[in-house]
Amino acid sequence: MARSKKKIKEELPTTGIAARFRGFLPVVVDVETAGFNYKTDALLEIAATLLRMDEQGDLICCETYSYNVEPFKGANLDASALKFTGINPFNPFRMNKPEDYVLKEIFQPIRSELKATGCTRAILVGHNPTFDLNFINAAIERNQIKRNPFHKFSTFDTATLGGLAYGQTVLSRAAQASGMEWNDDSAHSAKYDTEQTAELFCRIINRWHKLERLEQSLESSEIG
Repeated sequence: MARSKKKIKEELPTTGIAARFRGFLPVVVDVETAGFNYKTDALLEIAATLLRMDEQGDLICCETYSYNVEPFKGANLDASALKFTGINPFNPFRMNKPEDYVLKEIFQPIRSELKATGCTRAILVGHNPTFDLNFINAAIERNQIKRNPFHKFSTFDTATLGGLAYGQTVLSRAAQASGMEWNDDSAHSAKYDTEQTAELFCRIINRWHKLERLEQSLESSEIG
């Protein structure tokens, strides 16, 4: 029996970040890999930045969790991809961690944040995020991790949002158009790209929030 629209509306969160995104918790993620095939190519780096909402209803960047990942057994390492990222997967100073360990370490604070905010599911925020989500889902399947905090296919894409807000779809150009600084030498590391993407996402969402408040203020003035 179908539930009424009124019943569904009553069940939705009414305050905080959960209300802003219909029960979803946006978590910004970036991965660096040894190729484009999520089924065969190694996951080499992963970073996730948590976002919170301040008292004014604006998003702010909080903790970032970043790990270098040990290539899974039998993983393909494409030479051109490694040259592009500058990653040497076997450099002992990388302090690589196994995939299952990294995923559990990344997921634990996300689950804690879900509980603290009343959100029902995390939603991955990324720049062209299907790429990142596919690699994460493949790693989850390889390691038989049962509790995935992320929605399996829904994402927020800063390439699309950047095109809407600033007319730029490349991460570096969208970031700079928003007033952010960009360091090409630091790019293509999961931690840097994640934190830059997180800041860009916050700026876009907060810009929209500011316009909403301005519109509400103008409407109130007209009524008064």
